[in-house]
Amino acid sequence: MNAADYLSFADTWESRATIRTRPRRVLENDDKLIYPLSRQPLVLSETFLRECPGQRDFALVQTLYKFINDVVIFETEIVDKTARSIAKNRFDLAFPFACRYDAMTVVIDEDYHALVAMDFMQQTVAMTGIAPIELPDEIELSRAIPAAIALAPMHLRSAVELICVAIAENTVTGDVAAFAKDDTVKQSIKGLMADHLLDEGRHSGFWTRMVRIYWHTASEADRQCIAQILPVFIGHYLTNDIQKSFDLRLIEALPISDAARLALRSEASGLAYPINRHHPLVANIVRFLRSSSLLDSSCVQSALSDYLI
Repeated sequence: MNAADYLSFADTWESRATIRTRPRRVLENDDKLIYPLSRQPLVLSETFLRECPGQRDFALVQTLYKFINDVVIFETEIVDKTARSIAKNRFDLAFPFACRYDAMTVVIDEDYHALVAMDFMQQTVAMTGIAPIELPDEIELSRAIPAAIALAPMHLRSAVELICVAIAENTVTGDVAAFAKDDTVKQSIKGLMADHLLDEGRHSGFWTRMVRIYWHTASEADRQCIAQILPVFIGHYLTNDIQKSFDLRLIEALPISDAARLALRSEASGLAYPINRHHPLVANIVRFLRSSSLLDSSCVQSALSDYLI
């Protein structure tokens, strides 16, 4: 795909963006879950079900708070940074005005998603009376992207940043889609996820096209260099360290015996997915690599062979 072939989605954004079209989502006081059980396996563990099943909602509320906190960090500190640089023509890779205009709509959408998430946290605290425990000040991408960029020669750092953000945006879209379809959770939360998905579907396409434009112009030497960096990024991105630390803080906040706490810690340490082709996010990453044309390059195929089925 050449930059000259890029078509803006400005009209679609005007008619469909959630900031233009969606009302405020209001949290319901009903008996549905505030967060999917499947996304916090700690509450399904043998020790939790035996020792403190009555703490399920507390644990799910705290996990929702972490999810909201993650969204705010992702949208405002990671996606916003790259999209804003592109929009203001301060990115090392040059893109035509249509791309930069669309990048600014991404900035607006992502900051709005963060605002909506913060509103939802306020509503949840007010309704449940449960204050958040200490929340992380970074997400996996906060470490993964700088680690990848640090391996790149100066002239490729922006390209690596672009590809990393594009992978993340395409990965989160699939993750949000699964959340939005979960009928066990409150309708307002499903609606929140569906709204997010509506925008993220547009964003994932935007980032994919930006990477296709770049990859079309990259030299073979540059492609080979970036290919060697991708496994490092993915390895950092798929780690469970931050989630594990949060789960341990959550366990500390539970009113349970020391023996139960010790057992829960042991069970929490075994909840991480292996970082290989069977990790649930890898299918989304591979799908992006195909649609962005990166996997058309033999150097990428070779570098990521451990993740390809």
